[in-house]
Amino acid sequence: MFSRLFQKYTGFLRNLKASYVINNLMHAAQLRRNQAFYKQMGLKKSVFSPIGARDFEGRHHPDIPWLDRPNALQRLEEDLTFQAFEPRLQTKFRQFVTDGYLVLENFFPREETDQLVAEVEGLLNSGKTAYNYTGRKIFNLPAQSDLANRFYRHPTLLSYLSFLLGKPALPFQSMNFTLGSEQRAHSDSIHMMTEPQGYLIATWIALEDCTEENGPLFYYPGSHRLPYVTTQDYDSGNTFFTIGEHSNRHYEDKIAEVIAQNDLKKQLFLAKRGDVLIWHANLLHGGNPILRPGVTRKSMVCHYFAEGVFCYHEMSQRPALTR
Repeated sequence: MFSRLFQKYTGFLRNLKASYVINNLMHAAQLRRNQAFYKQMGLKKSVFSPIGARDFEGRHHPDIPWLDRPNALQRLEEDLTFQAFEPRLQTKFRQFVTDGYLVLENFFPREETDQLVAEVEGLLNSGKTAYNYTGRKIFNLPAQSDLANRFYRHPTLLSYLSFLLGKPALPFQSMNFTLGSEQRAHSDSIHMMTEPQGYLIATWIALEDCTEENGPLFYYPGSHRLPYVTTQDYDSGNTFFTIGEHSNRHYEDKIAEVIAQNDLKKQLFLAKRGDVLIWHANLLHGGNPILRPGVTRKSMVCHYFAEGVFCYHEMSQRPALTR
């Protein structure tokens, strides 16, 4: 109940670290699983306390995803599983290494995307689901919808994600959108970080065609190879007791600087219904402005952690509640 109420809440309590500690205590069984990892990493703190990248300074786990390593393309070509994929897929996996993303065209049939769109509309109209405090995101719809869960846990998609991570991919959270996010450029890792770094992967499923008018997704190819930006790299405003009120805005300002300094080139994803975009944890991306008021951009975003890694939310300084 506390978690559901907090999703809609926009006031001062959202910036208090104590609010998240209370939420952590309400999920004690899940978080106690982290005790072995804390011991392994020499973290002398409670598993219910705030945690962030600062806690791992000087103690990062040496394991990193195999496709993030300097010889990734060579390792890819030598991998027997990779060699068994059809040439079209091999080309896409190579692109993931070099550009940080790949696109699976027409992965979900129109009939299935139409069914999911209708189901989302029905759940919204009946009050059985709702947008969170942003007014745009429906969190974790698969918990209420078997159909959404089939998109979320599609076995072929999970097999591709697991291959790219080098470990089994575990569904963590999903977000359904009716409108484009219009979100400035960011990396998912500021919100969902892993230790070792890089063991997060995401999918974006188009539930209708995207045009330049309805706020399409955009990304910066190759940006996944840049250093991770954490709350230590910008003026987050974090204190011992609070999360900075303007942390997200200051973070996005920092990312704008990174884009300019590295002369990154923006690319729009003009997806067709049923297309799936898979992207790397650190790929910089966002949502373009909506140019025609009222036009929709229905989509489903899913995030997955690798099995056996520690997961936390860097901006809000809290351990992730993995299942």
